Amino acid sequence: MAPRASKTPKQKIINLALQGGGAHGAFTWGVLDGLLEDGRIGFEAATSASAGSMNAVVLAHGLTTGGSDGARQALHDFWERVSGASSLMPGRGDAFLGMDWAPFFTEVVMDTVSRMSSPYQFNPLNFNPLRKVLEDLVDFERIQQECAINLYLSATNVRTGKIKIFQDEEVTLDAVMASGCLPQVFQAVEIEGEAYWDGGYMGNPPIYPVIYHCKSSDILIVHINPLERDEIPKDPSSIMDRVNEISFNSSLMREMRAIAFVTDLIERKQIKERRVRKMHIHAVEGENLMRTLGVASKLNPEWSFLKKLRDEGAAAARSWLNKHYADIGKRSSVDIRAKYL
Repeated sequence: MAPRASKTPKQKIINLALQGGGAHGAFTWGVLDGLLEDGRIGFEAATSASAGSMNAVVLAHGLTTGGSDGARQALHDFWERVSGASSLMPGRGDAFLGMDWAPFFTEVVMDTVSRMSSPYQFNPLNFNPLRKVLEDLVDFERIQQECAINLYLSATNVRTGKIKIFQDEEVTLDAVMASGCLPQVFQAVEIEGEAYWDGGYMGNPPIYPVIYHCKSSDILIVHINPLERDEIPKDPSSIMDRVNEISFNSSLMREMRAIAFVTDLIERKQIKERRVRKMHIHAVEGENLMRTLGVASKLNPEWSFLKKLRDEGAAAARSWLNKHYADIGKRSSVDIRAKYL
């Protein structure tokens, strides 16, 4: 498929790599909003997992139907609806997005119930309010036919344990729900005879689709899962939180190692660049903020909290643009070895 890009002649084109992370995905909303407001950046593709996939399809819908302004409005409407959806849930409304979403329980209750039963038992109707939100807001038929950007949504095949990338006409409502299907909370999403769980297990987000299929060599990773923590976790909850963070970052770390290896070969002239691609890696993150929030706040869909994350994300995007806009198309703006290896 020919590369697509949402661009004007004066824009620099990048690919987006959007992590999953429940309500913390509102930080990614802010990053996207900041980039769209600035106007100097265009997007060729978005590769994503879980909550990142929701941001990606909403972004794609907005760009396709209304350009940058349409995308900003679509993202705002989506997250506003996410917050409102909590009122539809039994029990506490602020228990919403689990590891990536958990619509029925507070963190403690969800953990207790998930250890004693499965979603096939405690959620037999497989209710997920996000499905209705996306169904109402995203024209999937249109983005399958004329999407402004390429989409690569990751999910994990339950039977094989392999990563599945949904793209082009495969980008459906079911595909997005599969990308964010936390198995402790939701029944596996079945598509064409295969069952899928959250894409974050195998690619959070996957980088290789944009290397293989996209023209732009610039990849902007939006981090919402902390790579590092200063303190060693010692209580059971903190230990499990850190295990989850490490697990959901592991696939990205492995891909960064491969990219660093190829980059070294090219720079040492041990292999010709025309045979492989030298990628320019960039990162926008809120590490200091995310370390203070912890995993439990991924359950919080309160509008004031989501707006705070949005504002932090937009500020991070502006800061990155001010420091590194000139690097786009020329070099990585992050030290891959120092950050990922």
